[in-house]
Amino acid sequence: MTDAALQPSRRLPVRRITLHRLFGAEPVLAGTGVVIGLSLVVTAGAMALDTRAFQGETIWSKPIKFQVALAIYTLTLAFFARWLPRGMTARRDYRLFAGIVVVAVLAETAWIGGAAMAGTASHFNVGTPFKDALYATMGAFAVLLTTASLVYGIAIGRNTACGLDPAMRLAIALGLVLTFVLTIPVAGYMASAPGHLVGTPELGARVPILGWSREVGDLRVAHFLATHALHALPAAGLIAVATTRGRTASGLVWVAAVAFTAATAFAFLQALAGRPLFPLP
Repeated sequence: MTDAALQPSRRLPVRRITLHRLFGAEPVLAGTGVVIGLSLVVTAGAMALDTRAFQGETIWSKPIKFQVALAIYTLTLAFFARWLPRGMTARRDYRLFAGIVVVAVLAETAWIGGAAMAGTASHFNVGTPFKDALYATMGAFAVLLTTASLVYGIAIGRNTACGLDPAMRLAIALGLVLTFVLTIPVAGYMASAPGHLVGTPELGARVPILGWSREVGDLRVAHFLATHALHALPAAGLIAVATTRGRTASGLVWVAAVAFTAATAFAFLQALAGRPLFPLP
């Protein structure tokens, strides 16, 4: 039998093992992330067919951004679930918690997509009892789904038997915890404000893709940094473990955590002062 004939049988088991290692510890969150990711095809199709605009942007830009963000978030949690304490994901209280998180994620996705279909705002859309109640409910769902990162961070940080290098375990735990600690105050303030901009732009100049204003303060910059602490700190941990050992590596992780927190705070204060992080020349 030729090598070419053997190739398909070699590939299939490797693919199965890879997927199991990536998502086998938390298939519910992994499946949610995949479903949301696949729904991007529908949203992209809607954007291609529906040319309506809202506040200077296509009405489908916000649903797409949130679908990408929530898919990445749930898949990241599913990836980190392998380092949770043994048996944690099989417990009834955990399964209930994970189910509620999934409901919150799907509710947020449906709410933002539904607002786009109606050609109206999802965020900062208040003024009637129904709108106020809906906005408050979605805010509670947002807090709830962010709480998952806090639960994961504490559990992984305490799990000394997970097999990770101590500095890497610290980096993952800090990244997850900081995602909650930094996101809640920034998102809470932004939700209570009349909008995400501090000031009135005249030209509509924005950072490509991300859409941040280059003329006035934009609270979304700090919110973006806060929600990606669970990626930034583990990346710093990988660098620390690859270049140093022991307490030095852990020390570098702590330095990275402090620096990331300071950067998020700086972006937040810049926005509050009405200054863009990437001003026009």
